[in-house]
Amino acid sequence: MEVNNENLQLLAGYLQQTLSPDPNIRRPAEKLLESTEAQRNYAVLLLNLIDKPEVDMTIRVAGSIAFKNYIKRNWAINEDSDTPDKIHIDDRNTIKTLIVTLMLRSPPALQKQLSDAVSIIGKHDFPKKWPQLIDEMVEKFGTGDFNVINGVLQTAHSLFKRYRYEFKSQNLWEEIKLVLDRMAKPLTDLLLATMQLTKVHENNVEALKVIYGSLVLVCKVFYSLNSQDLPEFFEDNMATWMNSFHELLTVDVPCLHTGEDEDAGVLEHLRSQVCENIGMYAQKYDEEFAPYMQTFVTAVWELLVKTGMQTKYDALVSNALQFLSVVAERTHYRKIFENPEILANICEKVVIPNLDFRQSDEELFEDSPEEYIRRDIEGSDIDTRRRAACDLVKTLSQNFEAKIFGIFGQYLEILLAKYKENPAVNWRAKDTAIYLVTSFASRGGTQKHGITQASELVPLPQFCAQHIMPELERPNINELPVLKSAALKFVMVFRSLLGQQTLLAALPHLIRHLPAESVVVHSYAACALERIFTMRDPTSALLIGPQHLAPVANDLLGGLFATLSLQGSAENEYVMKAIMRSFNSLQEHSMPFMAVALPRLTEILTMVAKNPSRPHFNHYLFETLSLAIKIVCKTEAAAVSSFEEVLFPVFQGILQQDILEFMPYVFQMLSLLLEIREGSGAIPEPYWALFPCLLAPPLWDRSGNISPLIRLLCAFIRQGATQIAAMDKLNAILGIFQKMIASKANDHEGFNLLQNLLAYYPQNAMQASMRQIFALLFQRLSLSKTTKYVKCIIVFFCYYAAKIGAPALVELIDQIQANMFGMVVDRVFIPDMAKVSNELERKTVAVGISKILCECPAMLLPPYNQYWSRLLQALVELFELPPDKTITEGDNFIEPDESSGYQAAFSQLSYAQPKTQDFLAEVADGRKYLADSLAKLAQTRPGEIPQLVTAIGDNHKQALQKYCDQYGVRIV
Repeated sequence: MEVNNENLQLLAGYLQQTLSPDPNIRRPAEKLLESTEAQRNYAVLLLNLIDKPEVDMTIRVAGSIAFKNYIKRNWAINEDSDTPDKIHIDDRNTIKTLIVTLMLRSPPALQKQLSDAVSIIGKHDFPKKWPQLIDEMVEKFGTGDFNVINGVLQTAHSLFKRYRYEFKSQNLWEEIKLVLDRMAKPLTDLLLATMQLTKVHENNVEALKVIYGSLVLVCKVFYSLNSQDLPEFFEDNMATWMNSFHELLTVDVPCLHTGEDEDAGVLEHLRSQVCENIGMYAQKYDEEFAPYMQTFVTAVWELLVKTGMQTKYDALVSNALQFLSVVAERTHYRKIFENPEILANICEKVVIPNLDFRQSDEELFEDSPEEYIRRDIEGSDIDTRRRAACDLVKTLSQNFEAKIFGIFGQYLEILLAKYKENPAVNWRAKDTAIYLVTSFASRGGTQKHGITQASELVPLPQFCAQHIMPELERPNINELPVLKSAALKFVMVFRSLLGQQTLLAALPHLIRHLPAESVVVHSYAACALERIFTMRDPTSALLIGPQHLAPVANDLLGGLFATLSLQGSAENEYVMKAIMRSFNSLQEHSMPFMAVALPRLTEILTMVAKNPSRPHFNHYLFETLSLAIKIVCKTEAAAVSSFEEVLFPVFQGILQQDILEFMPYVFQMLSLLLEIREGSGAIPEPYWALFPCLLAPPLWDRSGNISPLIRLLCAFIRQGATQIAAMDKLNAILGIFQKMIASKANDHEGFNLLQNLLAYYPQNAMQASMRQIFALLFQRLSLSKTTKYVKCIIVFFCYYAAKIGAPALVELIDQIQANMFGMVVDRVFIPDMAKVSNELERKTVAVGISKILCECPAMLLPPYNQYWSRLLQALVELFELPPDKTITEGDNFIEPDESSGYQAAFSQLSYAQPKTQDFLAEVADGRKYLADSLAKLAQTRPGEIPQLVTAIGDNHKQALQKYCDQYGVRIV
């Protein structure tokens, strides 16, 4: 594509069409752009279009988004793949030459997209393939134009942000060192110059917004550059940075204050980031930070006391409280907090006010229940004031337990007394009291078990009986919903410490709250039930088992399904997960309810398939369906046909309409149904109607489909190999095998398919293709060897020897190249056999190697007899030593997804797990098989075998003798 006006106008026209609300105009334009992007100069053309001020702004923005997505999809080069690089090297160089300057002179809407693109390119190319980037950026600091400087800082922030969470490595150290050498001083100079400008322009509001905006970004870049370790430059210049941070925390700029109900302004963002920076220093570099600690504790304390309760201050207050928590954790700073007066002040002026349930929290509770739940029980990334205050309480109560208990005990009494005076008006006081007890009592726990350790000073069962159960026992389930949710959450969080009797007493009340009007209340009730149903007693049996649930099963399942009809909860993931757990706990006791449940679940599936938008809900829905199938078919195997009758039309609709998100689930459930049928006759016709579609190449281009499709194909092969042969579909299946083998990510699936073909497909048909299959296997072995691939090929060759015979294996490999089998033994079997770790696969290897040693005449003749003793020794090591965990050079690969755009991921359904296949079920013990095989061989060649065995090590001989003694055989 030439970069000329004609092509620019064409491109602008297509971009305009992609913005059309009419899909008939939009989709063809999107497809056309997608097909054009493989051409040279496409990206350069886009950049030229974005840079033209005369072009309509909406088209320029659309162009910048298209450019960013193009870079996202295509910039990474996969060294291990045969797929050609989609961006020509000249285009790559041109993009890197143009993009920084273009980004910096673009309006903010374009700058954001181009900055993201620079970050993506930088992630792959910086510093080795783009060393000039950092100099180009630093150079712009000297322009004095803050729109340009902020563009550079935004890009630096995006580029260096990964230093915060990447694992330590030599490459990372080298990169950070390069960045620090070039940027640490200019960044410090920029900080000082910008601090100076805040005074020069103190009366210019617009200028101050931009200048303080720069300071926010400078602080963010500082955080990233200091995340891995304390750089020498910043340690030497700590006074400069810390004095500036202190000034930014304490200075007040009235003209930058935002309105009462507005979002956080630049001042709030800046102070919040400063608190994050000093929090990191206090946590990671407390020795170097020690001289500044007291000053910052005072500054943060004063800031907290004077900061209002509006939501715009939430991030600031949260980071400030976290800083105090970090300081309070450190043993050598305890003296700051030991004074009872200071502790009382912290509790009264900082903790209690931030534990209060505010008006804004109530609005979130009522208007955005999902967001409220996400923040409250899911532990989202958004740090709420309550959570930060709660963390501070935990830290203080661990270090000053008795003092804090005394202070909070008084507050608790006041709060509970206030509630008692007038519950309808003062319910917030009790909500704070419950939160305070939760914060103080918690000493440790897990997501799975809730709080598992608590303070001995808090009698939890007593508090639950006196203050929590009465809230759940109130007849009206819709009054004081915030308090109801707090009580339900208390039961959920402390479930591991309340004991079985308390939980059984609470169970009917949890079920009773399922029809509550408040989305938060009925979600918490469902969530509490779900978590309780996963609990186990010391013998690993369910704590609340079918014997407890059967009497309330009707109310429980009826209530849960009815909740899905309530406003705002049609796709409530907590409710669906609770239905799944209820079925799992009840098992066959849920059978009477299935006649109602299954049509309802199918109806829900049909509804959500129209627009899948809740991945967790959908996952639990498929889990519940899988579980229902297993429960019913366990009792009555013939019932599988009833499920097929109901589910097939829905599944066909999903596959025909290409609903990507659901396909991996549908393939798993079809596999489950087909596997239940195993051994009960021929595969029914509807499955065969579907079979040719499963071989369609586009299905195999989506990574999420691969595991479940291979499993489904294998189920077809196991039960219907003769029909597949009659349909002449072997070549299509082998084409899939070839695609799998070529991929490092999916080669194991290819071997799984091949092993099933070898086990169940008509032998004569398979043998015709075997030489070609082996040639492909060796080609991949020589081109890109990984540990996983070597393990798979060893297991497959051993299975081939076990199934078809060792002489056939040797003959086939030697047909490809003379004496090649010797190389396989010497370079693959002997050095790598010990890497096989799965028990069944180790048995397969034991049987296959035993057959090669004992049933293959070629192994006892030159040139292969030189390997016999070493191969036996390697097999004894497989039995006696733990698996070898060393890895091959090609293991550390990252295989990017070749298909662009959205990809449905594969999520394994727990209740539709594939059965473990034992391809050699007739052999119980590999050691016995070896001993028997050697004894049999020795009988046919008297005196010869003991001679060969003497060549193995003494320890190996002892182990072999042990097998012979154990199984009563002799090698003579």
